[in-house]
Amino acid sequence: MKRTVFLSNKWRVLLVLCAIVAALYFADRASPLARGKATDSLTQPLISQDPELAAHYQQQIKPLLESRCVVCHACYDSPCQLNMSAPQGFARGAHKEKVYDGTRLLAAIPNRLHLDAATTQEWRERGFFSVLENQQADAPITTGLITKMLQLKQAHPLPDANAMTEQFDLSLNRQQQCPTDSEFASYAKAQPYAGMPYALPGLNAQEHSLLTNWLSAGAYFPADASLPAAHQAAVQQLEQWLNTDDLKTRLSARYIYEHLFTSHLYFSALHDDNERPQFFRLLRSKTPPGQAIEVIAGRRPYDDPAVERVYYRLQAVRDTIVNKTHQPYDINDSLLQKWQRWFKDADYQVSALPGYAPEIAANPLTAFKELPVNARYRFMLERAENTIMGYIKGPVCRGQVALNVINDRFWVYFIKPELAESAAVNAFYLSQQDNLRLPAEEESTTFAVSWVGFAARQGDYLQARSAFLNEHLQQSAYLTPDVLWDGDGQNQNASLTVFRHFDNATVVKGLLGEPPKTAWVIDYALLERIHYLLVAGFDVYGNYGHQLMTRLYMDFLRMEGESNFLAFLPEASRRQEFADWYQQAGPELTEFIKGDINPFSQPSGITFQTPDHKAELYQLFAEQLHAVQPQRYQLSDSQLNNNSLTLLSQLGQLQGTNATLLPELTIIMLEPADGRAAELFTLIRNSAHFNVSSLLKEEENRHPAADTTTLVSGILGSYPDAFWKISEAQLPKVVAQVQQMHTEQQYRQLLNDIGIGRHHPDFWQFSDKLNQLFQQRYPIDGSWLDYNRLEHRPLQQAKAN
Repeated sequence: MKRTVFLSNKWRVLLVLCAIVAALYFADRASPLARGKATDSLTQPLISQDPELAAHYQQQIKPLLESRCVVCHACYDSPCQLNMSAPQGFARGAHKEKVYDGTRLLAAIPNRLHLDAATTQEWRERGFFSVLENQQADAPITTGLITKMLQLKQAHPLPDANAMTEQFDLSLNRQQQCPTDSEFASYAKAQPYAGMPYALPGLNAQEHSLLTNWLSAGAYFPADASLPAAHQAAVQQLEQWLNTDDLKTRLSARYIYEHLFTSHLYFSALHDDNERPQFFRLLRSKTPPGQAIEVIAGRRPYDDPAVERVYYRLQAVRDTIVNKTHQPYDINDSLLQKWQRWFKDADYQVSALPGYAPEIAANPLTAFKELPVNARYRFMLERAENTIMGYIKGPVCRGQVALNVINDRFWVYFIKPELAESAAVNAFYLSQQDNLRLPAEEESTTFAVSWVGFAARQGDYLQARSAFLNEHLQQSAYLTPDVLWDGDGQNQNASLTVFRHFDNATVVKGLLGEPPKTAWVIDYALLERIHYLLVAGFDVYGNYGHQLMTRLYMDFLRMEGESNFLAFLPEASRRQEFADWYQQAGPELTEFIKGDINPFSQPSGITFQTPDHKAELYQLFAEQLHAVQPQRYQLSDSQLNNNSLTLLSQLGQLQGTNATLLPELTIIMLEPADGRAAELFTLIRNSAHFNVSSLLKEEENRHPAADTTTLVSGILGSYPDAFWKISEAQLPKVVAQVQQMHTEQQYRQLLNDIGIGRHHPDFWQFSDKLNQLFQQRYPIDGSWLDYNRLEHRPLQQAKAN
């Protein structure tokens, strides 16, 4: 059989040329480990045992650090890699290199906080420099880098809105300065307005005094409090369950860990609904329960641990919880009973544990072939939001290259797990181990030319899968809504909405907004490969080839999920819809579609009553899942009166220019007329594309005339672009103003009327109230937002233009 390969000859030549150029460019770059070492003497965070100092830190300093510093400095996209969400991040300091670099020829050395180095000296050897101490031997600590940055902002407050355009580069991929202590004088001279907080209002006098006094006192942190006895008991119980010696448990625990290593686990029974839980990380350790954890820090969760026995341990999360990395995962008795039933009590045998060679470990169909498919699939479905959230929040924080492969909003459904229980299905997946190999088996330094083999095998898998379905869906056993997982009547993970916000994304339970352009139906193999491609197997420090192959492979997974959805439509409608989804697609994609993507020939099992088959299918799916649709994020969850709610809802019905003028995410604080506490809403712009299959042509594929908006109750997304503050009495005027927007100047006037922008004198007051409401109302997933994407659009163009 002739196999269709997605990558054209033109692309192969281009990729080889990229490799050569990258090799010449990077050949003389020194490894971070080869750079000179700093002489700073700090070897760990300064820990104080003084109860008065601890109380002062918790009540005065920590809230200030979180609300003014962490909102820009956390995760991999933190400016200068300065992560201020934990004491260890302060001690580690800053670095001149960016983590996000899609052009590097060789994989970079990982610099993950808490994992890749244990002491400050080790971080210095990796190129990090101090932000706390002055490097001059005779200088006091009061003149450390953070202090100097704060003092620079006090000396040069934020300029007016128009001048900000000239003074600040707010682009995502701007060149970062990252001055060391010795370079600060020239930095301050060249950029006097670039003190901290960057491009935001400075601290007030009291805040500045509190923070600089704390820094001058040594930037101390209180010792971590001991876990309460109930938490210690819960941790001990779970660790014992995960670490018994039988092969079933050892294989099951490995599977569980490789799916939850990015999550924040918590024990819901130990907390009231209105308080934040204690979160835990699930780690691999060299030591068993009862001993101090010795973390095994592989690039990936399935890398060779280099020890005879791996233990799975829980470590308390002491860092500030930031939304862009927060994946709360509830451990409760009901869940543990299911784990016991699926993994330990099920009737199967494990003859031997899989190895850690990449060609085995990178492919879950190979590594876990002795675990029942039904158990694996049920495990992922039980918390499907978390499974997909790993792709969005897990190893990267953000990444446009990874996300320009998906549409801006789509719905997700799942095939019910009962269909994965048959021996025939298990045998089919086992037969496809080779075809379902993933790019991560090439590890973190690879060349994209090896992509051709993966593309060919994907084509073979689709052909084999279609043949299997065509054979087994005989005698009127056609696809109907009954094959969808209905959440077993009570699990709200049965449907999801995914939003893309350019280089970051959000996933939530339920079907939000109007019916979207596209939808996915996911089965076991697709869900598993999404996780191992984009979470377990993805390395943010990988080279350009690794990241490019990951992006290209995801094209196939997206089309597979879309094709599963289209299979429910009449045969003629399948091609018609697919052609609409892939307008202006390149010839290589067209050939692939014709040859491999949808040879499924069975008729739909649905008798359609209207000519709009897709709309009718959405309605049938909604009826199937009606009982498990959550209310959170729905406008009906708001306490506004019906008139105001109807008026506000019109903001979620914009299309074309009105929508295009808006940024990706706008958070609205609305103050009710009756004096009740403010309500929060998020206005999302859904950017339309003719297709999302082109790697380098996103702007050319944009279709602004089809842009839309979605309005939800509450905060959705981690990276707000704009803030609006309005009163209920202003609603009629604001809604009319938005609906009548046709120019950039009109949008700027709107911001001038209701926006709380970077330059606004009440910015921090608004920010404090926003984050307080978010975290009080949603103590489990309410967490600190990130301000690195906040836009700046002055009312008038800068004079320099």
